[in-house]
Amino acid sequence: MKVIIPVAGIGSKLRPHTHTQPKALVPVAGKPILAHIVDNLIEAGMREFIFIVGYLGNKIEDYIKINYPGIEKSFLIQEPREGTGHAVWLAKKMIDKDDELVIALGDTIFDVNLREIIEKTDSALGVKKVDDPRSFGVAELDESGLIKNVIEKPPIPKSNLALVGLYKIKEGLILMEALEELIGKNERTQGEFHLTDGIMKMIEKGSSFKTFAVENWYDCGSKDSLLETNAMLLKKLNGRGSKHHFENTIIIHPVSIAENCKISNSIIGPNVSIGDHTIINHSILKDAIIGSYSELENAVLHHSVIGSDASLKGMSQSLNLGDSTEIDFG
Repeated sequence: MKVIIPVAGIGSKLRPHTHTQPKALVPVAGKPILAHIVDNLIEAGMREFIFIVGYLGNKIEDYIKINYPGIEKSFLIQEPREGTGHAVWLAKKMIDKDDELVIALGDTIFDVNLREIIEKTDSALGVKKVDDPRSFGVAELDESGLIKNVIEKPPIPKSNLALVGLYKIKEGLILMEALEELIGKNERTQGEFHLTDGIMKMIEKGSSFKTFAVENWYDCGSKDSLLETNAMLLKKLNGRGSKHHFENTIIIHPVSIAENCKISNSIIGPNVSIGDHTIINHSILKDAIIGSYSELENAVLHHSVIGSDASLKGMSQSLNLGDSTEIDFG
């Protein structure tokens, strides 16, 4: 069984952070998004990975080679970027007749029993019920519970089962043939070649697909969703990994503080992740992600993402207020 992880996107909704690093390497709850995904797959027994890279792909390749020496890894460049179907299709020459596939989108973290999914004897797609499925791929089921239809971003959905970006494909080579047909005939949806359309071709030719429910699904595609994911994952960790004691500092869990940080005279938390070698003094942080090698002084931050190697010095006031005075610094 092989894993394909498309990570070629430019991450425009996470700018300015993605000007200098790929979205998959943006940190959340103490490590990059991609590390959460790869670690979970390795824990489930996976050892052979194919990464579809593009924008700043050399940084992803370097990160994987340094941090995961024990896995088999290949890197393919998607240029131009023409959708998830096109990304997966690039691995066609690496897929043999009997290969099964796990496909995991590189900007979404899943809280699911991956080993149980991998051991399924049938092809299966991860789904979750959502209130408004128009922004997702959608699965429609027949009376027996098999998928009869998958549609990308339908304007009028006939189901509320959204595809979450995690796929177990029993017939890997047949998927590649379906994507080959899709691309050969230039059959696009919203201007791109979507994986859902390739899966639909498989269904039309007799392949059967089931669903598996994904209870927790952590999207990291924008600042708001990144911070929400950071908070949920930190709560899941329940404060583990942060056993530090800092001078005149209050830690309000859950937080994740990396090694070699210097923090003093501050209040940290809740829901704060801080990268390596960061210096924080006289600051109050909550609901925030702070990168590595950054320096904060006199900073009061909430709902904030600060990149690596950043420096922020806030204002420090000395006031002499008379009676019945009100000042609002905003």
